[in-house]
Amino acid sequence: MNALTQFIGAASVGTLVYFYVTNNVFRYYIKHTIFALAMTTAATMCIPLMLLRPKDSKNALIPAWSLKTVGRALGVKCTVEGKENIVQDSASVVLINHQSIVDMLVLSEIWPIFDRCSVIAKKEIFYMWPFGLATWLWGTIFIDRLNGEKAKETINKTAKTINDRKAKLCMFPEGTRHGGDELLPFKKGAFHVAISSQCPLQPIVVSQYYFLNSKKCIFDGGNVNIKILPAIPTKGLKKENIETLMSTTYNLMNQQYKEVTEKMLKSVKFDKSE
Repeated sequence: MNALTQFIGAASVGTLVYFYVTNNVFRYYIKHTIFALAMTTAATMCIPLMLLRPKDSKNALIPAWSLKTVGRALGVKCTVEGKENIVQDSASVVLINHQSIVDMLVLSEIWPIFDRCSVIAKKEIFYMWPFGLATWLWGTIFIDRLNGEKAKETINKTAKTINDRKAKLCMFPEGTRHGGDELLPFKKGAFHVAISSQCPLQPIVVSQYYFLNSKKCIFDGGNVNIKILPAIPTKGLKKENIETLMSTTYNLMNQQYKEVTEKMLKSVKFDKSE
Protein backbone atom coordinates (compact mmCIF):
# COMPACT_ATOMS: atom_id res chain seq x y z
CA MET A 1 0.00 0.00 0.00
CA ASN A 2 2.83 2.36 0.91
CA ALA A 3 4.63 1.48 -2.32
CA LEU A 4 1.46 2.15 -4.32
CA THR A 5 0.93 5.48 -2.56
CA GLN A 6 4.52 6.49 -3.26
CA PHE A 7 4.14 5.49 -6.91
CA ILE A 8 0.95 7.50 -7.30
CA GLY A 9 2.59 10.48 -5.61
CA ALA A 10 5.68 10.28 -7.80
CA ALA A 11 3.55 9.86 -10.92
CA SER A 12 1.42 12.89 -10.00
CA VAL A 13 4.48 15.06 -9.39
CA GLY A 14 6.03 13.83 -12.62
CA THR A 15 2.84 14.67 -14.54
CA LEU A 16 2.73 18.17 -13.07
CA VAL A 17 6.37 18.76 -13.92
CA TYR A 18 5.81 17.47 -17.46
CA PHE A 19 2.88 19.83 -18.08
CA TYR A 20 4.74 22.72 -16.45
CA VAL A 21 7.70 22.26 -18.78
CA THR A 22 5.81 21.48 -22.00
CA ASN A 23 2.50 23.37 -21.75
CA ASN A 24 2.67 27.17 -21.68
CA VAL A 25 -1.01 27.57 -20.68
CA PHE A 26 -0.56 25.28 -17.68
CA ARG A 27 2.68 27.07 -16.76
CA TYR A 28 1.00 30.47 -17.14
CA TYR A 29 -1.77 29.69 -14.64
CA ILE A 30 0.53 27.85 -12.23
CA LYS A 31 2.97 30.78 -12.15
CA HIS A 32 0.17 33.32 -11.69
CA THR A 33 -1.29 31.23 -8.86
CA ILE A 34 2.10 30.88 -7.17
CA PHE A 35 2.78 34.59 -7.55
CA ALA A 36 -0.64 35.63 -6.19
CA LEU A 37 -0.35 33.26 -3.21
CA ALA A 38 3.22 34.38 -2.53
CA MET A 39 2.21 38.04 -2.74
CA THR A 40 -0.62 37.50 -0.25
CA THR A 41 1.54 35.44 2.10
CA ALA A 42 4.45 37.90 1.95
CA ALA A 43 2.10 40.80 2.66
CA THR A 44 0.20 39.19 5.53
CA MET A 45 2.75 37.10 7.40
CA CYS A 46 4.11 40.18 9.19
CA ILE A 47 0.76 41.70 10.20
CA PRO A 48 1.39 41.07 13.94
CA LEU A 49 4.63 43.07 13.69
CA MET A 50 2.99 45.75 11.52
CA LEU A 51 0.36 46.33 14.21
CA LEU A 52 3.13 47.72 16.44
CA ARG A 53 3.64 50.65 14.07
CA PRO A 54 0.54 51.06 11.86
CA LYS A 55 0.75 53.07 8.62
CA ASP A 56 4.56 53.00 8.65
CA SER A 57 6.09 52.49 5.19
CA LYS A 58 8.86 50.35 6.70
CA ASN A 59 6.24 47.67 7.36
CA ALA A 60 6.53 46.74 3.67
CA LEU A 61 10.26 46.01 3.70
CA ILE A 62 10.04 42.34 4.74
CA PRO A 63 7.16 41.58 2.30
CA ALA A 64 9.17 43.35 -0.43
CA TRP A 65 12.22 41.19 0.23
CA SER A 66 10.08 38.03 0.31
CA LEU A 67 8.36 38.89 -2.97
CA LYS A 68 11.67 39.62 -4.70
CA THR A 69 12.86 36.17 -3.67
CA VAL A 70 9.74 34.58 -5.14
CA GLY A 71 10.16 36.60 -8.34
CA ARG A 72 13.67 35.27 -8.82
CA ALA A 73 12.44 31.74 -8.16
CA LEU A 74 9.91 32.23 -10.98
CA GLY A 75 12.69 33.40 -13.26
CA VAL A 76 11.99 37.15 -13.21
CA LYS A 77 15.07 39.27 -12.57
CA CYS A 78 14.90 43.05 -12.05
CA THR A 79 17.72 45.56 -12.46
CA VAL A 80 17.50 49.20 -11.35
CA GLU A 81 19.25 52.09 -13.08
CA GLY A 82 19.42 55.77 -12.14
CA LYS A 83 19.47 55.56 -8.35
CA GLU A 84 21.50 58.77 -8.37
CA ASN A 85 18.40 60.57 -9.69
CA ILE A 86 16.28 59.83 -6.59
CA VAL A 87 14.95 63.02 -5.01
CA GLN A 88 16.52 63.55 -1.58
CA ASP A 89 15.16 65.43 1.47
CA SER A 90 11.88 66.25 -0.24
CA ALA A 91 8.51 64.79 -1.00
CA SER A 92 7.96 63.57 -4.56
CA VAL A 93 5.32 61.96 -6.73
CA VAL A 94 6.78 58.81 -8.26
CA LEU A 95 5.27 57.89 -11.63
CA ILE A 96 5.48 54.27 -12.84
CA ASN A 97 4.02 52.72 -15.98
CA HIS A 98 1.45 50.04 -15.17
CA GLN A 99 1.55 46.63 -16.92
CA SER A 100 0.37 43.69 -14.82
CA ILE A 101 0.38 42.04 -11.40
CA VAL A 102 4.15 41.66 -11.91
CA ASP A 103 4.35 45.40 -11.13
CA MET A 104 4.37 44.29 -7.51
CA LEU A 105 7.90 43.05 -8.13
CA VAL A 106 8.82 46.53 -9.36
CA LEU A 107 7.40 48.06 -6.19
CA SER A 108 9.34 45.54 -4.11
CA GLU A 109 12.54 46.78 -5.79
CA ILE A 110 11.65 50.46 -5.35
CA TRP A 111 10.39 50.38 -1.76
CA PRO A 112 13.76 49.74 -0.06
CA ILE A 113 15.63 52.45 -2.02
CA PHE A 114 13.00 55.21 -1.73
CA ASP A 115 12.60 56.56 1.77
CA ARG A 116 9.07 56.78 3.24
CA CYS A 117 7.19 55.31 0.27
CA SER A 118 3.42 55.17 -0.06
CA VAL A 119 0.97 54.23 -2.80
CA ILE A 120 -2.56 55.18 -3.83
CA ALA A 121 -4.97 52.33 -4.52
CA LYS A 122 -8.68 51.87 -5.14
CA LYS A 123 -10.62 51.40 -1.90
CA GLU A 124 -11.82 47.92 -2.92
CA ILE A 125 -8.34 46.57 -2.18
CA PHE A 126 -8.73 47.49 1.49
CA TYR A 127 -11.63 45.05 1.81
CA MET A 128 -9.57 42.13 0.42
CA TRP A 129 -8.55 40.99 3.91
CA PRO A 130 -6.07 40.02 5.16
CA PHE A 131 -4.14 41.48 2.21
CA GLY A 132 -6.09 44.75 2.43
CA LEU A 133 -5.24 45.12 6.11
CA ALA A 134 -1.54 44.64 5.35
CA THR A 135 -1.60 47.33 2.65
CA TRP A 136 -3.27 49.75 5.08
CA LEU A 137 -0.66 48.97 7.73
CA TRP A 138 2.19 49.98 5.41
CA GLY A 139 0.50 53.26 4.57
CA THR A 140 -1.51 52.75 1.39
CA ILE A 141 -3.87 55.65 0.66
CA PHE A 142 -7.26 54.46 -0.60
CA ILE A 143 -9.50 56.44 -2.95
CA ASP A 144 -13.07 55.96 -4.12
CA ARG A 145 -12.83 56.03 -7.91
CA LEU A 146 -16.60 56.00 -8.28
CA ASN A 147 -16.98 59.17 -6.21
CA GLY A 148 -15.15 62.01 -7.93
CA GLU A 149 -15.59 64.48 -5.07
CA LYS A 150 -14.28 62.10 -2.42
CA ALA A 151 -11.39 61.07 -4.65
CA LYS A 152 -10.48 64.71 -5.20
CA GLU A 153 -10.70 65.42 -1.47
CA THR A 154 -8.42 62.46 -0.72
CA ILE A 155 -5.90 63.63 -3.31
CA ASN A 156 -5.87 67.13 -1.83
CA LYS A 157 -5.24 65.73 1.66
CA THR A 158 -2.54 63.50 0.22
CA ALA A 159 -0.65 66.51 -1.14
CA LYS A 160 -0.37 67.97 2.36
CA THR A 161 0.48 64.61 3.93
CA ILE A 162 3.40 63.78 1.65
CA ASN A 163 4.82 67.29 2.10
CA ASP A 164 4.64 67.04 5.88
CA ARG A 165 6.31 63.61 5.87
CA LYS A 166 8.65 64.27 2.92
CA ALA A 167 7.21 61.05 1.57
CA LYS A 168 7.45 59.44 -1.86
CA LEU A 169 4.02 58.74 -3.33
CA CYS A 170 4.04 56.01 -6.00
CA MET A 171 1.31 56.33 -8.63
CA PHE A 172 0.45 54.71 -11.96
CA PRO A 173 -0.47 57.66 -14.21
CA GLU A 174 -2.00 55.46 -16.93
CA GLY A 175 -4.69 54.43 -14.46
CA THR A 176 -4.99 50.87 -15.76
CA ARG A 177 -2.81 47.93 -16.74
CA HIS A 178 -1.32 48.04 -20.21
CA GLY A 179 1.73 46.36 -21.71
CA GLY A 180 1.65 47.65 -25.28
CA ASP A 181 4.35 49.25 -27.40
CA GLU A 182 3.44 52.73 -26.12
CA LEU A 183 2.14 54.06 -22.82
CA LEU A 184 -1.54 54.91 -22.45
CA PRO A 185 -2.54 58.58 -22.05
CA PHE A 186 -1.98 59.79 -18.48
CA LYS A 187 -4.70 60.63 -15.96
CA LYS A 188 -4.53 63.94 -14.09
CA GLY A 189 -4.52 62.68 -10.48
CA ALA A 190 -0.77 62.38 -9.99
CA PHE A 191 -0.16 65.79 -11.53
CA HIS A 192 -2.78 67.43 -9.30
CA VAL A 193 -0.95 66.03 -6.27
CA ALA A 194 2.45 67.22 -7.51
CA ILE A 195 1.26 70.75 -8.29
CA SER A 196 -0.79 71.04 -5.09
CA SER A 197 2.19 69.97 -2.99
CA GLN A 198 4.71 71.81 -5.21
CA CYS A 199 6.91 68.72 -5.05
CA PRO A 200 8.83 67.24 -7.99
CA LEU A 201 7.72 64.37 -10.18
CA GLN A 202 10.02 61.35 -10.20
CA PRO A 203 9.42 59.36 -13.40
CA ILE A 204 10.29 55.66 -13.40
CA VAL A 205 10.09 53.65 -16.60
CA VAL A 206 9.80 49.86 -16.55
CA SER A 207 10.65 47.91 -19.68
CA GLN A 208 7.91 45.92 -21.37
CA TYR A 209 7.33 42.44 -19.94
CA TYR A 210 8.28 40.60 -23.13
CA PHE A 211 8.07 37.27 -21.27
CA LEU A 212 4.45 37.82 -20.24
CA ASN A 213 1.45 37.64 -22.58
CA SER A 214 -2.04 37.17 -21.16
CA LYS A 215 -3.67 36.67 -24.57
CA LYS A 216 -1.31 33.82 -25.46
CA CYS A 217 -1.12 32.58 -21.85
CA ILE A 218 2.65 32.98 -21.68
CA PHE A 219 4.53 33.55 -18.41
CA ASP A 220 8.17 32.64 -18.89
CA GLY A 221 11.30 33.81 -17.12
CA GLY A 222 12.87 37.11 -18.15
CA ASN A 223 14.56 40.35 -17.25
CA VAL A 224 13.01 43.67 -16.25
CA ASN A 225 14.81 46.98 -16.48
CA ILE A 226 13.67 49.69 -14.04
CA LYS A 227 15.02 53.11 -15.00
CA ILE A 228 14.72 56.05 -12.58
CA LEU A 229 14.71 59.29 -14.58
CA PRO A 230 15.77 62.76 -13.35
CA ALA A 231 13.08 64.58 -11.38
CA ILE A 232 10.76 67.10 -13.05
CA PRO A 233 10.25 70.23 -10.87
CA THR A 234 6.77 71.66 -10.29
CA LYS A 235 7.75 74.64 -8.15
CA GLY A 236 5.73 77.66 -9.20
CA LEU A 237 3.35 75.70 -11.43
CA LYS A 238 -0.41 76.15 -11.08
CA LYS A 239 -3.47 74.17 -12.11
CA GLU A 240 -3.55 75.86 -15.49
CA ASN A 241 -0.12 74.36 -16.21
CA ILE A 242 -1.25 70.78 -15.68
CA GLU A 243 -1.84 69.90 -19.35
CA THR A 244 1.63 71.08 -20.35
CA LEU A 245 3.19 69.20 -17.44
CA MET A 246 1.30 66.03 -18.36
CA SER A 247 2.31 66.29 -22.01
CA THR A 248 5.98 66.88 -21.21
CA THR A 249 6.09 64.02 -18.73
CA TYR A 250 4.23 61.62 -21.01
CA ASN A 251 6.51 62.30 -23.98
CA LEU A 252 9.59 61.78 -21.82
CA MET A 253 8.39 58.54 -20.24
CA ASN A 254 6.96 57.14 -23.47
CA GLN A 255 10.23 57.71 -25.30
CA GLN A 256 12.24 56.17 -22.47
CA TYR A 257 9.82 53.23 -22.30
CA LYS A 258 10.45 52.49 -25.97
CA GLU A 259 14.21 52.81 -25.53
CA VAL A 260 14.56 50.61 -22.44
CA THR A 261 12.27 48.02 -24.02
CA GLU A 262 14.25 47.96 -27.28
CA LYS A 263 17.50 47.69 -25.34
CA MET A 264 16.07 44.84 -23.24
CA LEU A 265 14.79 42.93 -26.27
CA LYS A 266 18.15 43.22 -28.00
CA SER A 267 19.98 42.01 -24.90
CA VAL A 268 17.88 38.82 -24.80
CA LYS A 269 17.64 38.53 -28.61
CA PHE A 270 13.87 38.41 -28.42
CA ASP A 271 11.75 38.57 -31.57
CA LYS A 272 8.42 40.28 -30.86
CA SER A 273 6.91 38.70 -33.96
CA GLU A 274 7.16 35.26 -32.41
